[in-house]
Amino acid sequence: MTTAHAPALSATHHLEQEEQRWLAALRTHRKAHRQRAVRHDEHLIEITPPPVTLGQRLADAVARTMGSWAFIAIQSVAIMVWITFNTVRGSQAWDAYPFILLNLLLSFQAAYTAPAIMMSQNRQSEIDRHRAENDYEINVKAELEIELLHEKIDVLKEQELLMLTQAVRDLSTQLAQLSARLPPEAGTRQP
Repeated sequence: MTTAHAPALSATHHLEQEEQRWLAALRTHRKAHRQRAVRHDEHLIEITPPPVTLGQRLADAVARTMGSWAFIAIQSVAIMVWITFNTVRGSQAWDAYPFILLNLLLSFQAAYTAPAIMMSQNRQSEIDRHRAENDYEINVKAELEIELLHEKIDVLKEQELLMLTQAVRDLSTQLAQLSARLPPEAGTRQP
């Protein structure tokens, strides 16, 4: 090994030490994040909702049914039949023209279905919040992995640049040595 390789070796050694420091720092950061994630996962296990209860299943069924076009169509047909039947019967109708009984039934339906739909929406928003938290954790992990890859690529580029610089210096030194060995007239060309 020549002395020309010594600076490249020390630069490479310095770079390897620098790379090791970066990797150690990234590993420490990632380890701390994983520990936070484990604590977070333990916390999620504690607050994970219990299995779906009968009331929650009922609320979901009501929301699913009441929020469909089929329900709107069936209810519209039922209201039209109610109004038509009571209008045709005239004075013998059980719910004459202002349709007070129909209004009472629709108010009763709204009073009970609105809270059930809201319960279903609250449960769904809780599920969505948990999914968003999990997505955030995945994104942080991916960011750390990408950061580590960037650092590795930067270190490799720097090492390659140092090696190329040293190779150019070695070649320049060899060219200078060869030029010094040549006789002066052999080094110049005559046209």
